[in-house]
Amino acid sequence: MPNIKSAEKRARTNLERRERNRRDRSRLRSAIKNVRQADSAETARGAMRRAESLLDRLAGKGVIHDNTAARHKSRLRAHLQKLES
Repeated sequence: MPNIKSAEKRARTNLERRERNRRDRSRLRSAIKNVRQADSAETARGAMRRAESLLDRLAGKGVIHDNTAARHKSRLRAHLQKLES
């Protein structure tokens, strides 16, 4: 239990951020899964736009690393190319 007021606030803030990050990462995993499980190229394209947007946003906020976002986007694009061909 923190004795200093700023430490109490820091602990509370850390909990809030951890919950937000967990929620965001869960949304990201779902978005990636939607692209991979799309049955047609058209639905995959729409899911890809949403997933890329989410990846960029989370990388910008520091929830995931920039290179991790780039890797996911690259692999999802390759998957989309396979569906379209």
